[in-house]
Amino acid sequence: LPEAMNITYINLDGHVELEKYRILYFFIMVTGYILILSCNSIIVYLVVIHKNLHEPMYIFIAALLINSVLFSTCIYPKLLIDFLSEKQIVSYQACLTQTAAFYSLSCSEFLLLAAMAYDRFVSICKPLQYHTIMRKRTVIIFLVLAWLVPACHTVVPVIGNVNTKLCSFTLSGIFCNNIVNSLFCVASRALLIYGLVVLFNIALLPMLFILFTYTIILVVACRSCREVRKKAAQTCLPHLLVLINYSCLITYDMIIIRLDSDISKTARFVMTMQMMMCNPLFNPIIYGLKMREIYKHLSWLFCKVIVK
Repeated sequence: LPEAMNITYINLDGHVELEKYRILYFFIMVTGYILILSCNSIIVYLVVIHKNLHEPMYIFIAALLINSVLFSTCIYPKLLIDFLSEKQIVSYQACLTQTAAFYSLSCSEFLLLAAMAYDRFVSICKPLQYHTIMRKRTVIIFLVLAWLVPACHTVVPVIGNVNTKLCSFTLSGIFCNNIVNSLFCVASRALLIYGLVVLFNIALLPMLFILFTYTIILVVACRSCREVRKKAAQTCLPHLLVLINYSCLITYDMIIIRLDSDISKTARFVMTMQMMMCNPLFNPIIYGLKMREIYKHLSWLFCKVIVK
């Protein structure tokens, strides 16, 4: 699409048979978005209103679910509008902003999971020092850094690419992510190296820290009494399931970008739709069913609603 009124528009060309299935796509995704907002908000609401859930572990869970809502909100509203629109376009500046938000919130998830891993490490390996180490101030610092650090990292490529010359105006996706780099006439080598450094700092390092932390927890739990092993299993298993699920989704996102021309448009479209729905719904389900205290309050809430 040509440049008009100093605004460059990008055509989103990743939709499959949109004219034929636009109502079906819209219905599926709006249902998914409502479920994501509802499921995550219910768990966050329970954490807020129940004082026995005002502990670091549950606060981090609430933060993770809020992050899922923000992650979905940076994609779903625009996607739903596109399903009902004649043309699926986005301004270049908005596309860069969505890319930055997508990866900033993705990396925030890894940092929040790292904070949760540290919390479980202190709780299981240093139980007597737990309340001294995991104070309210420490939790707040972890939360602020989990959102602020990725945001500061991802805003740099946006600023750097604002004035980059484009040789293509068609994006082979349904929303903006790193595939936007395929639009550039000449990709900046400096920004490419910077991107790899960011990936290492706020994705791979937290991942290695999480794996290292849970390895220590596993060793300590195996050497301890049955009660400690039970506590480790009950509180660490949900975090590990969420980590594995999210790691698979991020790996998929990177593979899709690398194999853009080697995968069919339909397969890419279906897998992208699944990626956007699975993780934001997976988190509240896992924590709602696997965390005993949350499950207890959730059961009470549903019983109260049914009785009314």
